[in-house]
Amino acid sequence: MPPVFAHGALRLYLLALLESGPKHGYELIKALSERFGGTYSPSAGTIYPRLGKLEEEGLVDTEPVGRRTNYRITAAGLAELNKRREELAGVENDISASVRRLADNLRADIRANMRGLRADLAATAEAARSTARAADFRKAGRQSSEGIRELKEAEMLLQAFRDDLRVELRLQATRQPLSAVTLETVRTVLDQARISIRNSLPG
Repeated sequence: MPPVFAHGALRLYLLALLESGPKHGYELIKALSERFGGTYSPSAGTIYPRLGKLEEEGLVDTEPVGRRTNYRITAAGLAELNKRREELAGVENDISASVRRLADNLRADIRANMRGLRADLAATAEAARSTARAADFRKAGRQSSEGIRELKEAEMLLQAFRDDLRVELRLQATRQPLSAVTLETVRTVLDQARISIRNSLPG
């Protein structure tokens, strides 16, 4: 995958993030992750060396706040940022393009995985139908009761899946808002799962 930031662009974008006020390293990482809709999250090993270089150049200052270190833009850093506003606009455009590219790659991976899942489900469904056809049901009543029991079991599986997924999504939402990419992923996976289940039904 091509690099998310061109050479020097991340340092410039960090200055832009600090323009709104002091932030510690984790806040900067989180802000970048949110800007990319969760499709990219820089590591501490990527962010802190850039911040250290900015401090060496006098573009940011540090101040301890409890157990953390806050970074704030200096007058020299603000002057550098103002001088490079046009370049910053290009960085923003590059970020938007990266978000689209990463989201497209993610959707492509999901579709590829779902194609494999559909093939597996179809093979499993055919095996199940063959087994059902070969079985010798001696009584119609037994066949009817088993069908009802299996229907209820299938409905219980769907309900359990729905409940588990709702819990996961709500837990995620308490940590950070769901991104558009996450929503698109959920929609794509559920649509593909619905198609696969329908295709597995007999007749």
